[in-house]
Amino acid sequence: MSDRGWKRDEPDSPCKQVCVIHPKAGICLGCHRTPEEVRDWAKYPRETRLEIIAALPGREKLLRVRRGGRRARR
Repeated sequence: MSDRGWKRDEPDSPCKQVCVIHPKAGICLGCHRTPEEVRDWAKYPRETRLEIIAALPGREKLLRVRRGGRRARR
């Protein structure tokens, strides 16, 4: 039996099934896309999707919180 099914030649969605938008960073906690990117993903051409996927690793730092040591606890 052949496992040849129909496959689109498009990048898969980076969705992680954790769809929560960070209130300050404005990006999804799961996939790091903006709400507009999540909403319009199906409309984007292949090139735009690849550009977004390439930008996602750099967005993770927007979600990190620096506490500041003892002074921040006061």
